[in-house]
Amino acid sequence: MARVKDPSLLPAMILCGGQGSRLRDVTEALPKPMVPVGRHPMVWHVMKSFAAFGVRRFILCLGYKREAFIDYFLNYHARAADVTITLGQGGRLKYHGHHGEEDWEVTLADTGERTMTGGRVARAAKYLAADDDTFFLTYGDGVANIDVAGLLAHHRRHQQLMTVTAVHPGGRFGEVALEGDRVVSFHEKPQTQSGFVNGGFMVVRREFVDRYLPAPCDDLVLEQEPMRGAAREGQLAAYVHRGFWQCMDTPREHQLLNELWERGDAPWTERW
Repeated sequence: MARVKDPSLLPAMILCGGQGSRLRDVTEALPKPMVPVGRHPMVWHVMKSFAAFGVRRFILCLGYKREAFIDYFLNYHARAADVTITLGQGGRLKYHGHHGEEDWEVTLADTGERTMTGGRVARAAKYLAADDDTFFLTYGDGVANIDVAGLLAHHRRHQQLMTVTAVHPGGRFGEVALEGDRVVSFHEKPQTQSGFVNGGFMVVRREFVDRYLPAPCDDLVLEQEPMRGAAREGQLAAYVHRGFWQCMDTPREHQLLNELWERGDAPWTERW
């Protein structure tokens, strides 16, 4: 049996490469995970949800406008503090006062401009450490007050290759049919829906990548045949989350998240 790790020792891979066409008014300038909620980009909020449980290694799967992520993280401390810049040869920076509590290790992985989600995971898997037999996986555009430690414990109890977090909002997401804690079918964005949907916040064993994401697979959508195949073979578990969950696909949802943040009523921050 694989060596059990504390959640703080696992990396979190975040899918950040899509174009976010439904949020086009904003994403013409920024990729969707970099769209701000309050003072910080959406992906920062997602990362903080994992960091609350000690996770400090992140792999961002980049594509569309990846330079926005590079600029943000390279200048992360400078954005949070006053800075004195000494110019000329041997120039240096001095940060004044508090410049952020995050001690994260962030890998910015170029996974291709048009690569599908399955291909992005396969490409970014090379940045997993040699002993990372398990990793978290989620999207850069959805937040939740999820118990990450509980999610991981659930995954370990059921011992499938992937565990998805099942949530129950309104339609237009990948529908998950459950028998107990096991996913028996998975349909990406069906025409009619009545059950739980895939809310991201997944736990993945490395074997899933080897089995369901064969190279080359840049045109392979994770939420289609790979996850459907895992469901058929009894390798896809579900962690039911009945708390807060919200994606940011539309201007209305962007406005909602900002309103919650501005009035100090952002449920996804309760574990920070």
